Amino acid sequence: MTREHGSGADGPARRAGDKGRYGRLSRERVLLAALEVVDRDGLSGLSMRKLGAELDVEAMALYRYAPSKDALLDGLVEVFCLQVDRELEQGPAGPAGAAGSPDWRACLHRIARATLGVALRHPHVVPLLATRLLATPLARRPLPVLRTDERVLALLHAGGFSESDTVRIHRRFTAWLLGYLLVELRAMDDDPGEPDPAFRLGLHRIPAGELPRLRATAVRLVDRGGPDELAAGLDALLLGYPD
Repeated sequence: MTREHGSGADGPARRAGDKGRYGRLSRERVLLAALEVVDRDGLSGLSMRKLGAELDVEAMALYRYAPSKDALLDGLVEVFCLQVDRELEQGPAGPAGAAGSPDWRACLHRIARATLGVALRHPHVVPLLATRLLATPLARRPLPVLRTDERVLALLHAGGFSESDTVRIHRRFTAWLLGYLLVELRAMDDDPGEPDPAFRLGLHRIPAGELPRLRATAVRLVDRGGPDELAAGLDALLLGYPD
């Protein structure tokens, strides 16, 4: 049941329903607004209250679309995976093999590049790709998230791999891609506005006597590897498997 708020210092009365400045809410609209908040303010800046303000509705109106903060975080991973899906749909189809089966190696590279592209647009969501996998059982993950695994498993099955090799390659691909994203987008700057690289990284906080190699190499660690290093690592992991 909705209730009315009286007029006063907070402005005119407004029904505590799910219709805000963008019209009536939907789950998609709630999750996209949550993504905008996280892109702007980081994961620590996301709350039901802030999301309600973003959509111009009361926080309680959001619970029919995301019944808990955990559900909202799972929803962000879902939106991330949906955006990867769109990237793959818009790109060229993978080349076909001699027997008409997909070139599984090229397709894995394409999935990895698409995922990196979405991660660069939404870096604050990337940690959730790991933490929500640890917190959410397989069968309770949103369907778009499960389709990510289905896509890779189906691709390898179509490529003629045994079940054991399919699982092995899937594990290598998933672990490398997730690990690469986390390393590529890790926080490095201690003072982002500082022009001097050493002070920007806060190297004076790292004891040179105890961590000499880290301190000497830190400025280079900031450099991103990009899609080329992502591809090189993936190729190395797939060595020994037939095309």
